[in-house]
Amino acid sequence: MFEKLRNKSVLITGGAGFIGSNLCETLLSNNIKTVCLDNFSTGRRENITPFLSNENFKLVEGDIRNLDDCHNACKGVDFVLHQAALGSVPRSIKDPITTNDVNVSGFLNMLVAARDAKVKRFVYAASSSTYGDHEALPKVEEVIGKPLSPYAITKYVNELYADIFQKTYGLDTIGLRYFNVFGKRQDPNGAYAAVIPLFVKQFINHESPVINGDGSYSRDFTYIDNVIQMNMLAITTNNEDALNTVYNVAYGDRTTLLELTELLKKHLSEFDDAIKNVAIKHRENRVGDIPHSLASVEKAKTLLNYNPKYNINDGIKEAVGWYWKNLK
Repeated sequence: MFEKLRNKSVLITGGAGFIGSNLCETLLSNNIKTVCLDNFSTGRRENITPFLSNENFKLVEGDIRNLDDCHNACKGVDFVLHQAALGSVPRSIKDPITTNDVNVSGFLNMLVAARDAKVKRFVYAASSSTYGDHEALPKVEEVIGKPLSPYAITKYVNELYADIFQKTYGLDTIGLRYFNVFGKRQDPNGAYAAVIPLFVKQFINHESPVINGDGSYSRDFTYIDNVIQMNMLAITTNNEDALNTVYNVAYGDRTTLLELTELLKKHLSEFDDAIKNVAIKHRENRVGDIPHSLASVEKAKTLLNYNPKYNINDGIKEAVGWYWKNLK
């Protein structure tokens, strides 16, 4: 796979973030020239510190809301992995304007810069939130509902813009609808921390995690290595039929929040037996949350030869080991 990227350059926007820094690490470990664009609003400098001395790594400190920064980052680049965004449904509900500025205006800037730089392929982080109020499971790419949050609207608009840029300017794109990604370097701190790193931190501190609702809501939790695999397949595929569309990025199984907490307890208690006895608390369901999410990954398997290696148990075990070392 990586032989196709020899002597090529890959730009990762949001490269200091959770997913972005893992992508940087993968490319650099395979001696691929890697450019990171980040404004460090949510990305963390420590995520990329190990890469700064690598001759194949270039950091461009800038903001995707600034078109000049986007043009600067795209110079000499062959492929773009666009990860930069403001995530979180609650954040978008609290501040829809900033979410729109980053996720829509910033996305459009990156498309324009990629077009002008004659980038070969633009792969971008889409979202499972695009399925909105469509209740059928599993989720298949061609059937969506109405968005349930400002964040979901912005990610759907990304897909519309990507489609238009291919049809109008010939820029090949692939959208990756991420389903609840987790793994090393996912930030457990802040008001909008994702559920898995937040719960891990709380368990380690013997604090009770708080579940929204009764814990029956379920998600297709997806380990970071599965996401990396999909990004690499997306920029290296030679299958013309695989381009200019969107894919679910998931494992293809769902886990309730109660089941998730039990898995976290199981693996964390291997380091600290007292975690077995930490109680779980509950509160009301959160506005904008969908009850259940489960992806079909058949399209990705068929067109991109996607083969997710990590199920929820294996992914949690890997993630918990990393957090234990880095949060203690």
